[in-house]
Amino acid sequence: MTEVSPPPTVTNKKAYHNYHLLEKWECGIALNGGEVKSLRDGGGSFTDAFCHLDKGELYLYNLHINPYAQASYLNEPPARPRKLLVHTKELQRIHGHLSGKGLTLIPTKLYFNKRGWAKVEIALGQGKKIYDKRDDIKKREVKREIDRSIKHRK
Repeated sequence: MTEVSPPPTVTNKKAYHNYHLLEKWECGIALNGGEVKSLRDGGGSFTDAFCHLDKGELYLYNLHINPYAQASYLNEPPARPRKLLVHTKELQRIHGHLSGKGLTLIPTKLYFNKRGWAKVEIALGQGKKIYDKRDDIKKREVKREIDRSIKHRK
């Protein structure tokens, strides 16, 4: 029996660097056929992407999905706003969290679940200060040095 490789995942690496991620939610995303096929080919990026509550609905802005070549004239604009599909109770919780100072919603991952549905993981983020970023870099370098010394010891 052959193993099927996991579908491609788009991650937002800058979100982990620029924000303290406090709470995460998984939500669906409204996409058209060409966009889904393009994402399966790995044609998406989170450059400057963010989420915003608008009229009681959650939207994802600036998610760039490359146009699918075989869709020809049926392609959507690459960075159009896309609706995120969230349960009403979760949406109310998110709205309550966003009323706090300095908090924002950031998309962290876009992936396909076991059933083949496109899902977006969004996180509640609080911006990091410059000294927080420096601390993270120091911790990462120290961990890398420790791992390197342990590897050479064996």
